[in-house]
Amino acid sequence: MKITTTGRKVGLKDMFLKRVETKLAKLDKFFSDTAEANVTVTVEKGWQTVEITVKDKGFTCRAEKSADRMEDAFDAALDVLTRRIVKNRKKLENRVCQPAVNEFAAAQLETDAEEDYQIIREKHFSCKPSTVEEAILEMNMLGHTFFLFRDADSDEVHAVYRRHNGSYGLLIPEP
Repeated sequence: MKITTTGRKVGLKDMFLKRVETKLAKLDKFFSDTAEANVTVTVEKGWQTVEITVKDKGFTCRAEKSADRMEDAFDAALDVLTRRIVKNRKKLENRVCQPAVNEFAAAQLETDAEEDYQIIREKHFSCKPSTVEEAILEMNMLGHTFFLFRDADSDEVHAVYRRHNGSYGLLIPEP
């Protein structure tokens, strides 16, 4: 796995970089040799946020955590990422995951319960044309964390969402 580390508003020490490489190497058993991992550390107002993104064969898995120390934030984000990969291993097996390379990993994966995706509600709605600002306003008025709409200019379907820090994001599908 190719690992890229980036520090925003912070310099990353060699000890932290070695820790990242060592711990992410444990995920190699789940991904192909062409997998790429990006680790971004951001420091803001005493909090250190670590974002880990792993891309392999068109599949992306991401986790982000914040803590007082970047090492703690990295460990927490890696735990979340590992849990997500292990939980969905069977579903991902045909797309990304390789068979476990050692007996310990195989035993660990077999003990995790597999769950099916279950849709409990289906909702139909009209997707009227609107601007991004109108979509954000309507999302906030409904109290939702995301909102699907048809862009008034391009007539494409987009989605706006509220991020954890209170800002907004826009999802635009590629053609």
